[in-house]
Amino acid sequence: MDKILNEGFASLGITPDAKAVERLETYFEYLEERNRVMNLTAISGTEDVARLHFLDCAALLKVCDFEDKKVIDVGTGAGFPGMVLKTVQPGMDITLLDSLNKRIDFLSEVCNKLALDGVQCVHARAEEIPEERRAAYDIAVSRAVARLGTLCELCLPYLRVGGVFIAMKGPDCDTEVEEAKSAMHMLGAQLKDIVRYTIPGTDITHAAVVIEKIKPTHPKYPRKWSQIKKQPL
Repeated sequence: MDKILNEGFASLGITPDAKAVERLETYFEYLEERNRVMNLTAISGTEDVARLHFLDCAALLKVCDFEDKKVIDVGTGAGFPGMVLKTVQPGMDITLLDSLNKRIDFLSEVCNKLALDGVQCVHARAEEIPEERRAAYDIAVSRAVARLGTLCELCLPYLRVGGVFIAMKGPDCDTEVEEAKSAMHMLGAQLKDIVRYTIPGTDITHAAVVIEKIKPTHPKYPRKWSQIKKQPL
């Protein structure tokens, strides 16, 4: 795995932390072990996890500067992209948020194994934002499988004005982005960029949709999940 990761980081133009590869290998081993009983991810095996999880997530480090930033990963699952970002560039403070407690327990165990500081593993639904977390972050990221307009409503309220939300999407996301622009406007944000990249060692291209928070989000957002699902922005 170390060869795949080192070559991949070089291809992406990323300089990882000195302990990043060793920690990612430990993360992989524990992910494989727990995945046998917890169904954490459909992707398994050294090469696929290294490329389709670790390098895919790490590519966001070229999209914007995460150093010394306060970051939240909404719907983190097994830690993608948040745990990978923190492992490769430890100088960020990150909150890993997920609605399933078993995933949060797994991530807490990973943090202990990797001896990572500056990580909060939070069991909560994305739309149930505690007041102390509203407008509290510089960067929000999400790899969750949901339409962009829905992700905007779930993620943008966490950002301070001037912060950015990065949504990981497939390469053909232009229509989805256009559909989400009205939601961005209602939530106090605007499209900043769409950065497409190819995962090293594959022909798979993904897109990072970068959305900038330009004014405060109205306190009525996010709505209850039943409302979001019934009437998306």
